[in-house]
Amino acid sequence: MSQEQAVHPVDEVLPLGRLSLLGIQHVLVMYAGAVAVPLIVGGALRLPKEQLAMLINADLFACGVATLIQALGVGRFGIRMPVMMGVTFAAVSPMVVMAGNPAIGITGIFGAVIAAGLFGILIAPVVSWLLPLFPPVVTGSIISVIGISLMKIGINWAAGGPHPGIPGYGSLGNLAIAGTVLVAILLIIRFVKGFFANIAVLMGIILGMVISIGLHRVSFENIGAQPWFAVVRPFQFGWPTFQFGAVLTMCLVMVVVMIESLGMFLALSEITGKPVDQRQLSDGLRVDGLGTLIGGLFNTFPYTSFSQNVGLVGVTGVRSRYVCVMGGAILLALGLVPRLAFVVASVPVYVLGGAGIVMFGMVAATGIRILGGVDFQRNRNNLYIVAISIGFGMIPLVADKFFREMPRPLEPLLGSGILLASLVAVALNLFFNQLKHREEASEESIQATKASEA
Repeated sequence: MSQEQAVHPVDEVLPLGRLSLLGIQHVLVMYAGAVAVPLIVGGALRLPKEQLAMLINADLFACGVATLIQALGVGRFGIRMPVMMGVTFAAVSPMVVMAGNPAIGITGIFGAVIAAGLFGILIAPVVSWLLPLFPPVVTGSIISVIGISLMKIGINWAAGGPHPGIPGYGSLGNLAIAGTVLVAILLIIRFVKGFFANIAVLMGIILGMVISIGLHRVSFENIGAQPWFAVVRPFQFGWPTFQFGAVLTMCLVMVVVMIESLGMFLALSEITGKPVDQRQLSDGLRVDGLGTLIGGLFNTFPYTSFSQNVGLVGVTGVRSRYVCVMGGAILLALGLVPRLAFVVASVPVYVLGGAGIVMFGMVAATGIRILGGVDFQRNRNNLYIVAISIGFGMIPLVADKFFREMPRPLEPLLGSGILLASLVAVALNLFFNQLKHREEASEESIQATKASEA
């Protein structure tokens, strides 16, 4: 076998032109989610426009650094898979609460983020030890919930924003352009072959952008006010402060983030066809901690692997991690060149929504495919594992006030459908399958002992 044939598609280095286009595609898919958290937290802190722009530049810069480490790998850091890193939404609610507390403020938030990053680096091997608790019936259920949860984001994007309260949400114009993007992607996937099929999402987004510009829905009039180059410096908001309650809360968020990442890595392993072991999972989870540490140092927030990009890998079929390395380099450039970031930020969210429905659905489809290999015929208990874990995973999605009477410190746990589905699926699998196997093994041992005594 030649050396070229021995290279797994995940480790394949594509030509620079293809890498660039595929990398841009990954960046466009994640951009709206990447800048949403700085906008939300910055708004809660009532930061002026200049400092808000500083937050966004720092976020893009840290996204790029964390993605490069995760996809390229540096020593024991990085899973070396096609992963894009971005700010996690799991930390939004706790950080908004901290922002409203004068005793914590922005320096307290960054202090909590730094502490959580160090905590994440330390506990990464512990979380990776949970791998034996994730057989296909558990993994398939979790990945299905990840995809279904993401569909809410994609559908809201297609309507015009993150939630129904914004002006123009659900307008016919938004829905028509989102639908056009979706149809264009499907037509390209169906009728176009080769490289252009791999960038179907990018081509759909470009088409939606062109239509939006033609309808005067996009404006670049303020681009001249954006500087060409901006240096991202650590501690631009002052030295971090450490408040025990804030640190404890953010460490709890870090546990949630890492369990969610474990599910993402397992989904990516299925999509790419490259198995991951406990050591690799530990290396990948360690970057969640390192990325969060870098975020705290450079005036931004906790980081995790972005699930929408996992869906994009499934849509395009391009498994090379160097595509995400290129995506990380582009994010790094966007963080340092605000004028470029302004252009990318001008892509309307409803355009991304048309693409998001395809990509997020692919994540759910991957979970369903895994469940297709589970034995439901001889072991009907697996049906209960899937049914109940998915049901719990839907609680934050369909009833966000369901746990409103629960203690506030539990909010990061109870607000994550992915974490709820993970905990319930693991617990039910232990109850129905692992304990059953132990009982059967114990019964066999007793029978063998009686037979030997006879």
